[in-house]
Amino acid sequence: MNNFSELPISPYVQGRLSFAGFSIPTPVQAAAIPQALAGKDVLATAQTGTGKTLAFLIPIMEQLLQRNAAGIAALVLVPTRELAMQVADQFDALRGKQLSPAALVVGGLAEGQQLRDIRNGARLIVATPGRLEDFLDRKLVNFRSLQVLVLDEADRMLDMGFLPAIRRIAAVLPKDRQTMCFSATLEASVVHLVNDYMKNPVRVAFGSTLKPSENVRVQAFEVDANSKQEVLHRLLAKETGRCLVFARTKRGTERLAKNLNREGFAAAMIHGDRSQSQRTAALAGFQQGRYRILVATDLASRGIHVQDIAHVINYDLPEVAENFIHRVGRTGRAGGRGIASTFFGRDQRSDLHQLERTLGIRMERMSSMGDRREKDSSRSPEATRHRVDCTEPTSKSRMVRMPGEVLQVQMQS
Repeated sequence: MNNFSELPISPYVQGRLSFAGFSIPTPVQAAAIPQALAGKDVLATAQTGTGKTLAFLIPIMEQLLQRNAAGIAALVLVPTRELAMQVADQFDALRGKQLSPAALVVGGLAEGQQLRDIRNGARLIVATPGRLEDFLDRKLVNFRSLQVLVLDEADRMLDMGFLPAIRRIAAVLPKDRQTMCFSATLEASVVHLVNDYMKNPVRVAFGSTLKPSENVRVQAFEVDANSKQEVLHRLLAKETGRCLVFARTKRGTERLAKNLNREGFAAAMIHGDRSQSQRTAALAGFQQGRYRILVATDLASRGIHVQDIAHVINYDLPEVAENFIHRVGRTGRAGGRGIASTFFGRDQRSDLHQLERTLGIRMERMSSMGDRREKDSSRSPEATRHRVDCTEPTSKSRMVRMPGEVLQVQMQS
């Protein structure tokens, strides 16, 4: 599929896509949408920034139009409030006048408006598991008419301990439904969801989900603790686009954002102890350009989709390799280019090498002045083969029919 106009969808949805400026599908959209429109369960894995949200919203819109009956027809479960808000916003931007607004069901916001949206005829709920389970326990929502369940960022939900809640929610949903699962990685915990809640799913996989996008230049700065802020200021002063800076702790995020503002940088911050209104204001200001810099914990490594983030800076090393991938995935999205810089101390050399070995990459070593250092002797042939730079992707796709009528779609370099 080279154009959305080739999809077997209604003229109304075609018009809404055209109005929103969507014409050429991403690979995951081209592979997943036709299968979803055919009513099949879909299990999709792809790197961040590849358009997974639209891959399930288009089939949902078509379902809602074809079966125009009262009641909740579609449920999208996501791990964070920010991601829920963005999914609901994208649906509302696309739906037009023939579809009712999505109901947002999340913690941290007043429940009154959420319940009003459901009672006013919302047919799509976008929810985080905790608040939805609370509504179900209080019998404030029912899913007798449900046709479609989507688990978005499934691996992240399981990382956050939502599996018991997901199981309890799924137990009250109609068994005769379509289920779509979108995930950045396919670990054993996600496979359990497939076995328990999906029927012969079509498997859609694109690219390596354990490596940064080829559109992102990854570089590393060995910096002592006393110089980290100076090097950060230098990088931010050079960069004209939006920058996302990751710190490991909530307190570190606070200190860093306050320091940046004192130094004249327009910076906002997000972490788990901020109220929802503070988090929403920070993200909106970053999206709208009032803040050029957003300082965040790993809360923002998934669940925020801000266009044109030019530079991701790991002020602190992530605790696990997977978090590095999701942090870096905030830039170089939708075919754009980006830069990811990582700071590490002399005593963290082994941690950085372990991170590189786990991911099969080699970061460019940079001096504190931002110049590329000479190649060091620790560079192995294996790492050299896997160095990530800003060259264009050279991937080709292939589609293979697997046993049990499962369609395997993979990207090969």
